[in-house]
Amino acid sequence: MNIILKIASIDMLSVWFRVIRVRFLLASVIAVSVGLSLNWWHTSSLDVFDLILTFVGVIALHASVDLLNDFWDFKRGIDTKTTRTKMSGGTGVLPEGLLKPSSVYRAGVAFLILGSVIGGYFVITDGITIAIILGFAILSIYFYSTKIVDSGLGEFFVAVKGALIVVGTFFIQSGQISSESVLAGIVVGSLSSLVLFIASFPDHDADKLKGRKTLVIIVGKQKGVKLFWIFPTISYLAIIFGVVAHMFPILSLMSFFAIPLMIKSGFGLQKNYDSIDNLIPHMSTTLLFGRITGLLFILGFLIPI
Repeated sequence: MNIILKIASIDMLSVWFRVIRVRFLLASVIAVSVGLSLNWWHTSSLDVFDLILTFVGVIALHASVDLLNDFWDFKRGIDTKTTRTKMSGGTGVLPEGLLKPSSVYRAGVAFLILGSVIGGYFVITDGITIAIILGFAILSIYFYSTKIVDSGLGEFFVAVKGALIVVGTFFIQSGQISSESVLAGIVVGSLSSLVLFIASFPDHDADKLKGRKTLVIIVGKQKGVKLFWIFPTISYLAIIFGVVAHMFPILSLMSFFAIPLMIKSGFGLQKNYDSIDNLIPHMSTTLLFGRITGLLFILGFLIPI
């Protein structure tokens, strides 16, 4: 009996990991790490307690938006119309009846409260700047899957979210918002938007049918293909500017080692934007490109020269 209960517990835990989309939480981990590594490059110091709280708070808020997204997509019938892949179409947990919608909603709100409480601590210790960032985060997370994506601002929200994580993390550690942290935030935010952008191609028809507006729906698939290159271009131009202006170390240019993955993804999208099965590998490559670029960007601040 104990073995059966343990197996059931493990299975339920894996379902929750699935609906939280654990592997996509790495985007927020990278964003926090960029802010921390930038501060380390400037000061060679870190507040470990604040570091841990920042990671927990940001991951909680990220988990919240993913849980609430699954809930609202199910309630609106979007997830029942999409073709689910490992990169798009929702997690499938609610359409498969593995969890109750109310449970997913409550978990999403609980993570939002957890992230907000931790953010509240930083408001007390660090002031109005964190209050503004936290207020934006709370409102945009709760309304992301309804108001924000319905107005075609999903990619913009993700870009701003990524940027604010970097800026907020740097501010908590250093007590200031610098031009370097804003520029580093642009790098991270653009990479995050790129992943969301290519993942919206397979969901185009279902999203459009249910009234959702993504960037791909607004411009159309054919024209949308050309927009793919804008996101990494913004990131790389920000890095180049940062190095030239001595805002970033020259080793930040290591990020360019990931360019072959970007090229492969872009041309793959161009050829397969209307074929879900053929597009899946290129969506995965885009995710890999974003992660590797972010990690190399972090290493650029940490490796002494």
